[in-house]
Amino acid sequence: MKNVTDSFVSLGHSPSAGSFGFNTDILATNLINLSVVLGVLIFFGKGVLSDLLDNRKQRILNTIRNSEELREGAIDQLEKARARLRKVEIEADQFRVNGYSEIEREKLNLIDSTYKTLEQLENYKNETIIFEQQKASNQVRQRVFQQALQGALGTLNSCLNSELHLRTISANIGILGAMKQITD
Repeated sequence: MKNVTDSFVSLGHSPSAGSFGFNTDILATNLINLSVVLGVLIFFGKGVLSDLLDNRKQRILNTIRNSEELREGAIDQLEKARARLRKVEIEADQFRVNGYSEIEREKLNLIDSTYKTLEQLENYKNETIIFEQQKASNQVRQRVFQQALQGALGTLNSCLNSELHLRTISANIGILGAMKQITD
């Protein structure tokens, strides 16, 4: 420290003047002041600056390590996510295939059910047609029978006189009496 103050005193001392004074040359004094300040900063600030730089270096290294760990974790998560995605895609494809086969199965079941229903309706239609034909045939027979009976009665009534009528009634009563005796 003594050396530093001696240099200030010697700088301020002019050999030609022989006394202590100030140097008024601004450029020379600024350069000297700047070199002194830099020398003091380097001498005293070297340890502090070194500590600051070491701390900064450690923080940067820690940040890099943390970033690497995070990156590795992110890569692991990405791989897991990709594996899950592949698994989900496979399951989706299976569901899609199963869904399509289920749809086809339902479609075939619906078609079969529709055909069975159509066959039943066709059978009902045919049975209804046969029934209606039989009904119409029976009606025609009844009508023909009624007309034939009316014609026969008309013929009998026109041909029968009272005496023939009485003899027919007596004969029928006799037949009925004989049938009664057979049943008793």
